[in-house]
Amino acid sequence: MKKEIIIAGIVVLVLIGGGWYIANQQSQQAQQVKMAQEKAAMKAKEDAAMEEKKDKEAMEKKNAVMEKTNDGKIMDKNASSRYVPYSKAMYDAASSKRRVLYFYATWCPSCKIANSDFTANPSKIPEDVIVLRVNYNDPDTDQDEKGLAKKYGITYQHTFVQVDNTDKEMSKWNGGQTDELLTNAK
Repeated sequence: MKKEIIIAGIVVLVLIGGGWYIANQQSQQAQQVKMAQEKAAMKAKEDAAMEEKKDKEAMEKKNAVMEKTNDGKIMDKNASSRYVPYSKAMYDAASSKRRVLYFYATWCPSCKIANSDFTANPSKIPEDVIVLRVNYNDPDTDQDEKGLAKKYGITYQHTFVQVDNTDKEMSKWNGGQTDELLTNAK
């Protein structure tokens, strides 16, 4: 009987020791997995920080040549001397250039396409031409822009009017993009 108790005790000790050993191994593996995950998370965080820094630098470079227009669109500053939102000051300052008033509305699908084309192709617009985007018919259209639309008889959006340095209408056409501008501007 004593022998059986000793054997039973040894079996219990082996089971307890084996269980402890297995639990300890699993705990170590869990710690290793946790450390590997933390390391991966740190690396991912560092990579994200580096990527964010690169993106920020790229955005700063891009912003050096980009600006926000009155209607919230982004436009290349290189084009800003050729394709600009209307303002009385800009209109007056451009009197030595061939001025084309582009009457648009923000809700107009063909106006959006033309805006994208002008913005994407500023170098196609001759240097002596300035296209001034005049908000024709939106709730935020100011009185100055409404006055221009009335003065030149604009009855719908996506209309172009070229004016001389005395504000006299030289030509008028409806629709189009950069190619039509080049064809119609005098």
